[in-house]
Amino acid sequence: MQHEHSFLTRRTGSAALIAAAALASAGAWADDATLTGDWGGARSQYAQAGVSFRGDYVSETFANVSGGRDRGSTYAQQLRLGADFDMARLAGWSGATLHFTINDRRGGGVSADYIGNRLPVQEVYGGPYTRLSEASIEQNLLDSRLNLRVGFFAMGNDLGGMAIGCQLVNAAFCAHPLSMSGNTGWYNYPNARWGAALRYQLQPELFFRTGAFQDNPHLGDKDNAFRPFAAGTAGVILPLELEYAPGSSPRSKALPGHYKLGLIYDTASAKRQGEPGTVDQRYGVYLLADQAIMRDKASGRGLALFGQFTANPKASAQITRWYAAGLVKTGTFAGRDADTLALGVVHAQLNPRLRASAAAANPDVGGYAALPAGETVVELSYGWQPLRWLGVRADVQYIVDPGAFSYRSTQNALAVGTQLKITF
Repeated sequence: MQHEHSFLTRRTGSAALIAAAALASAGAWADDATLTGDWGGARSQYAQAGVSFRGDYVSETFANVSGGRDRGSTYAQQLRLGADFDMARLAGWSGATLHFTINDRRGGGVSADYIGNRLPVQEVYGGPYTRLSEASIEQNLLDSRLNLRVGFFAMGNDLGGMAIGCQLVNAAFCAHPLSMSGNTGWYNYPNARWGAALRYQLQPELFFRTGAFQDNPHLGDKDNAFRPFAAGTAGVILPLELEYAPGSSPRSKALPGHYKLGLIYDTASAKRQGEPGTVDQRYGVYLLADQAIMRDKASGRGLALFGQFTANPKASAQITRWYAAGLVKTGTFAGRDADTLALGVVHAQLNPRLRASAAAANPDVGGYAALPAGETVVELSYGWQPLRWLGVRADVQYIVDPGAFSYRSTQNALAVGTQLKITF
């Protein structure tokens, strides 16, 4: 879609209007999970008939107050609307669900405009236009032990993600390591490609995932936002993932956690990093883990830790190593059981071949040793949950060596901001 809806074109104004509407409606829907409630009973009737509607809005307003390239602030937002169709109720097709999602992003990025770093401060920044984000069908088989999804959707919806990371705002944490897309054709929401995903439950808390997904970078272009059959397929992405999820079984008494070991293989050719020529395929491995170490079932209060590691070859990867760790405290002050306090640190290591190539091409930078070896972000966030459908997050991020992936020395940056989430 080339046009913009009027309420989306007025950036900071739209955020204020939506927030005001949300707060004004708090009394009417304080006990509901959505701002708009049950639509006078119509929403429940649609759900009973087999149609469930989804909608949410996220805004992230940040300022670079120190370091980087320049001082300044930006606002970014995302509006997502979708529906899920239970085909058992609609057509007697047992275990099948159709998914349809439209995504709209607007605004600017403080990383791109003022800091100049690789790991975006605002997770919802990028691709500022309306696009088709999902048109897929999901099928459960073997008493739901086997799940198949086929169609046009984001590969990261099913693989390589960590939901706990979205208690932080930087795209490095929410919700996939950026080294995956920095090395292969891996793609995450809201970008969609044609693919098939399979999940099989080997044991009550052990899962195997795989699939085959289109590698077509041209589908990320604005002109192809509603052209899922656009030309440009370069290869196929073949992932493998094994997940151990303690506490996920109904009878389990273990504290909840997720441990994922994965392999990515991409058949598409790509430019060789820091050297002439091309590589015929790309690959990488990842290890993701999060684990609750304290939890009160009655209140939901608790403490969880998380960690990430990825490794990618120097021949093909921009980011050869990725390290991340953090903690999330759910339940903070008295009476604030749903609030969260989160701390995270991530380091993305620049491919040393790219670093050496940049030093050789520009003698003025002072040589290989003078260039940063990678970028590090430390983030502290407090999430206030006044209502089930309304979340407000105060956030501060300190970026070390923000010029690493631009092959220059840049003063460390400090970004502060807020995030607003509303579920319709």
